[in-house]
Amino acid sequence: MIFESHKLAHPLQDYIESIFYYKGYIPEHSIERVVPTGHIFIIFELDGFERHTYDSKTLAPNGNFKNVWISGMHKNFLSISAHQDSEMLVVQFKPSGSYPFLHVPIHQLNNTVVGAKTLFGDSILQLREQVLEKNETVEKFRLIENWLVDRLDYDKVPDSSLIAILKQLCIKSIAEGKSVLGTYPKTQKHLISQFKKYFGLTPKVFHRIFRFNEILKQIHNKEQLLWSQIAHEFGYSDQSHFIKEFKEFSGFNPEEFIKSDFHKGEPNFFPLDKEG
Repeated sequence: MIFESHKLAHPLQDYIESIFYYKGYIPEHSIERVVPTGHIFIIFELDGFERHTYDSKTLAPNGNFKNVWISGMHKNFLSISAHQDSEMLVVQFKPSGSYPFLHVPIHQLNNTVVGAKTLFGDSILQLREQVLEKNETVEKFRLIENWLVDRLDYDKVPDSSLIAILKQLCIKSIAEGKSVLGTYPKTQKHLISQFKKYFGLTPKVFHRIFRFNEILKQIHNKEQLLWSQIAHEFGYSDQSHFIKEFKEFSGFNPEEFIKSDFHKGEPNFFPLDKEG
């Protein structure tokens, strides 16, 4: 398998988490679950395979996507298809970085996967064709980078006070959340509306998502886990609250999660079958 990531430079490094490309991915499963991470993605399919999303309960297909699509800001897990011999190029925005490029209030894309043509028109499909024509990965990255720089609208960059709060929520405990939000110079109602516009979700939902992803990092590859201790460490009121939130974000209770060995694989992607 080929996997390469693009070294980001100014100005994109302030808004983009990563741009990466892979080819020849051979998964051992055909459906995988993705947990919310607080990121938005633009995904360029380069292999000709149509992708699918699935109903969270029945796993019946409920969406089809090809060429280029946007995975919006999700607050719940998402079930997606995994294909043999995949080739993709992915732009992963920072939690605060997508609005200057997408140019629409981010909450409008919450919990959705949409064809990129909806936002960008035929130009995004033309860009995909140009990427396909390039043999070298560095040339593919350069095309994407130039397109992003052209899309960057500095008038749509969120206020520094909003970005500061979002960054604090990423590292502070839930117990400290109220004091973090209290640093905002305007009303809490205004803060929530600005968060939805620029980032998609409310501050409290972001805080919960960041906490859950930190838990996934903490339990990765660990053999012995004491759930009551983890629940206490991460500020849950009790173990039942912890279990409820764990299931909300992953679709599994903690014991099911460990029994399926999901803690031994990628922190944010869990295979739901082994058919390939």
